[in-house]
Amino acid sequence: MTPKQAALTVIETITQMAGEQRPLMARVLPTENVHFWKHYPDKDARDAKTKSRWYYHVHAPGQRDAGEHGHFHLFLHRDQLIKGSQVAVMPPEGEKAKAHVTHLVALSIDTNGIPMSWFTTNRFVTNEFLYPAETMIKHLKLYNVDKTQEDELVNRLVTAMVALYREEIAELLLQRDVRQAELVAEHGMKGYEKNCGVEVLSSIPIDLDEKISTLDLE
Repeated sequence: MTPKQAALTVIETITQMAGEQRPLMARVLPTENVHFWKHYPDKDARDAKTKSRWYYHVHAPGQRDAGEHGHFHLFLHRDQLIKGSQVAVMPPEGEKAKAHVTHLVALSIDTNGIPMSWFTTNRFVTNEFLYPAETMIKHLKLYNVDKTQEDELVNRLVTAMVALYREEIAELLLQRDVRQAELVAEHGMKGYEKNCGVEVLSSIPIDLDEKISTLDLE
C-alpha cells in the first residue's frame, strides 16, 4: 500500500465510522462491562493470511495519557520475518512462550475514536520476542490485518495507519533501541523487564490533517 492509498483509506474509514455514528471504540469493545487492561478481542485479532495481529485495551483512569480512550498493540508473527532473523531477547519462557509475536508499535486513540499518538514499549509490556529495530523496519511493509474476524473498518484503518506512518514508525523503533540500551546499561538484563520501571520507550503525536496535507491525493 502506497502512502497515497493509505491516506485515502484512513479518510474513508474514519468518515464511514462517523457517518454510521459508531466510533472506533464502539467497534472493538463490548457495550457494557469493559474491563481495564483486558485484551479486546480476548484472543487478539489475527489476520488469517498474514498472521499479523492487534488487540485494543483501556488503561485505568490516571494510568493513561490525557485525552486517550485506549490503544492498540500491533504485532507481527515471527513466521512473517525473514528466515534466520536473530531475536535480541526472548520471553522468560523462551521458545515455549505462548505467543510467538514481536511488537511493532502501539497506536493511541482519543476519546472521539481518532488516532492521537504512536509509541513503543519495553519488552516486558507485551512479553514479546524482541527483535532489533533494523529487523522490524525491514518488515514494516508486511503488517496487514485486513482479514481478521473483527470489524472491517477497524482492520483497514489499522493497516492503513501503519502504511501511512511507516517512516515515523521506523524512527520510533530506532529511538526505542537507543532507550532500551540505556536501560540495559543501567540495569543489566532487568532493563527489559518490569522491575526497571520503564514501560514506554519512544513516542510521537499524530496530526492526521497535517500528515495527509503533505500528500498529493488528486
